Amino acid sequence: MKIYTRTGDKGTTSLLGGTRVAKHHLRIEAYGTVDELNSWLGLLRDQPLSEQVGGELLKEIQDRLFTIGSNLAMEMEESKKQLPDLHQEDIVRLEAAMDTMNEDIPPLRSFVLPGGQVSASQAHVARTVCRRAERAVIALDDEEFVPALVIQYLNRLSDYLFTLARAWTHAAGAEETPWKPRV
Repeated sequence: MKIYTRTGDKGTTSLLGGTRVAKHHLRIEAYGTVDELNSWLGLLRDQPLSEQVGGELLKEIQDRLFTIGSNLAMEMEESKKQLPDLHQEDIVRLEAAMDTMNEDIPPLRSFVLPGGQVSASQAHVARTVCRRAERAVIALDDEEFVPALVIQYLNRLSDYLFTLARAWTHAAGAEETPWKPRV
C-alpha cells in the first residue's frame, strides 16, 4: 500500500463513505485537530514521568481518540456502518484517574501558569490542543450531528491533561507558579 495517493493534490480529501470535501471543511478541521492531539499524547507517553503517573491510561486515551477521529470522519448517511464507539465508562475512567491524582497533589488555590517542568509543560500544550479540538467539534456540531459523548470526552480529557500536568510537576519535585494578576 502506498502512502501517497495524489487524490488530495487539489485541496480535497475523502470522508469515510467516499464523499470528497475541502481540506478546510469543519469535519476535517475537527478530526485533524483530534489527530494532532493524539500525536501530543504520544509525546507524553514517551516522557519518563509517564511510567509513574498516567502512562497506561494515555495509551487507552490514544485509542479513544482514534475512535473519535473515525466517528468524525464518517459521513452521516454512512453512520450506520460498524465503527468503534465511545462509552460513558470512558469518561468515568478519566474522572477516576483525576480523583486519584488529586489525592497526591496540593489543592488548587489559584490559576497556575503552565511550565515548571518539561513533561508538565508538554501536558499543558496537549491540554490546549484538546481545548482547540473541543471547539472544532462543537463548531461542527452546530452544522452536523456529533455524538454528545465525543464533546463530553474531549471536555473531560482537557481536565485530565491539566491534572496530569499538575501531578507530573509534583512527581518531579518542581513547583507550580500561581498566577498573581496585577491590580
